[in-house]
Amino acid sequence: MDSQTSQPSQASQSPHTFQVDLRGLVDLLSHHLYSSPKVYLRELLQNAVDAITARRAEQPDAPAAVRLYAEGGTLRVEDSGIGLTKSDVHSLLATIGRSSKREDGLQAARSDFLGQFGIGLLACFVVAERIRVVSRSARTPDAAPVEWTATDDGSYTVRTLPHEARTEPGTTVHLVARAGAGEWLTEERVRSLARDFGSLLPYDVRVGDEAIAELPAPWDRAHPSPATRRVALARHCHDLFGFTPLDTIDLNVPLAGVRGVAYVLPSAVSPAQRASHRVHLKGMLLTERAEQLLPDWAFFVRCVLDTDSLRPTASRESLYEDETLAAVREALGERIRSWLTGLAAGDPERLAAFLSVHHLGVKSLARHDNEMLRTMLPWLPFETTDGRLSLEEFALRHPVVHFTRTVEEYRQVAPIASAQGIGVINGGYTYDSELVEALPSVRPGTVVSELDADTVTAHLDAVDPAEELALSGFLMAARAKLDPLGCDVVLRAFHPLSVPALHLDDRAARHEQARAEAEDQADDLWAGILGSLRGSAPRARLVLNHLNPLIRRISSLRDPELIGTATESLYGQALLMAQRPLRPADSALLNRAFIGLLEWATHTEPGKDDLR
Repeated sequence: MDSQTSQPSQASQSPHTFQVDLRGLVDLLSHHLYSSPKVYLRELLQNAVDAITARRAEQPDAPAAVRLYAEGGTLRVEDSGIGLTKSDVHSLLATIGRSSKREDGLQAARSDFLGQFGIGLLACFVVAERIRVVSRSARTPDAAPVEWTATDDGSYTVRTLPHEARTEPGTTVHLVARAGAGEWLTEERVRSLARDFGSLLPYDVRVGDEAIAELPAPWDRAHPSPATRRVALARHCHDLFGFTPLDTIDLNVPLAGVRGVAYVLPSAVSPAQRASHRVHLKGMLLTERAEQLLPDWAFFVRCVLDTDSLRPTASRESLYEDETLAAVREALGERIRSWLTGLAAGDPERLAAFLSVHHLGVKSLARHDNEMLRTMLPWLPFETTDGRLSLEEFALRHPVVHFTRTVEEYRQVAPIASAQGIGVINGGYTYDSELVEALPSVRPGTVVSELDADTVTAHLDAVDPAEELALSGFLMAARAKLDPLGCDVVLRAFHPLSVPALHLDDRAARHEQARAEAEDQADDLWAGILGSLRGSAPRARLVLNHLNPLIRRISSLRDPELIGTATESLYGQALLMAQRPLRPADSALLNRAFIGLLEWATHTEPGKDDLR
């Protein structure tokens, strides 16, 4: 093989320069990187503020002013910043992706600047067809002013101007609106956007003669008293978020470079709902929809804060998920946790008002935080057979803390358990059973036990053996009637007397019931497999109350058919009282029992037993 053909030609190894289609890039920015054309004004403010910051790094007494003038589809933005020379213009404004913060030894001071991605003026092409920049350098006072003019077709020109064209250092940016975007350059829109983005900027920013900055920030302003400060912050919350908060939480975390405030929502929200917060970066609004700023459990607050430590994404419209953000999230979560413990220690009325709305959020926190659970024990409300109590108060009343895992189980046993002196907590609501099980870890010596059917039955009084033996025929007929439904019949004496029958089961019994139903409906192969899974779990039981007058009359019946109809009626009524979901077989039983009772009531034959 020819050695010359075995090597790539020199021409094929020559590097090529990327060609950038500016129109396509602007389309990418407007439709994919930025959420709205309004970000063009943030970029202009950002460049102006960064230029002033750069100048003040070298000239601490330099003026710090930004002026915006909108008129007739044009916008002029003037700043007293560091300015540019002709070489700076070629190097920085015309090179996509390069940031001026990397130049002139300012790399170490990048944390003082807002922009760090070099996209700069490109965002202005979202609303402008032409951009003109006139600048004079503060670093090189003898250099002539320079003009850079660019259009959205990707072309630009650079020329020097006479010294009198701009006598002071700084930069002026002129925008001419593109077709259909004129509304973004009206004075009213510019003023609104400037106020939204720049209200916390540390420099003198004005639209025309109207000042935009509102410093100090609302959370840093002095007030005559804590009460007046609370009123002022509540007004700020209403103006910003549209609601009057239950309370405010200061978010001053100097080590994390964060200052701000969290507003407690006045109404309950779903824990699954992602909260949106307003975040300013060195005074400039970064985003109104920061979702990852706080721990998930803190869904009951909305925040507005200013930071100099968090890193923005390339679009500068959200926060970059990194170790710094994780540390800030933890620090802010700790501040909210401290606020809660402070209320518990010193302001129980405000805490009670808060918990009446947001107890779910606190329970979410307490299940992962033993210290918070210990603090909140006297305050967190739970549904119990003794009424709505805290875990601490309930544990003081009962040597064994019984609980159910579902609301249905609680409803079925609560009346009976209460009458027998058994204390039960409804653990069926979100987080409740987890918190009850965690109780011994923060209250040593507390005995916690899940309540099941056997426990309830064991607390019911047994019937005298002689009396139960005399009713053996009745019990045998009743058991035969309910056996196909997977339910046993038990005779006990219990209060309240008004309850004729109680349906008891547990998760194991329901699991076995579901398996049996699936086996009945399956083909031979699956029926065999399901049959092999048959367990020895206890079956559901219908507990008849021997003290109830109706049960006494029914137990004296002699007709097996009428006993069966009465037993089905008691079973159906007990299911309804327990608020259990009805299976098709249960619905059919209720209908059959109802019709049967009507027939016995209206067509009694001579010699038949009745219910008298």
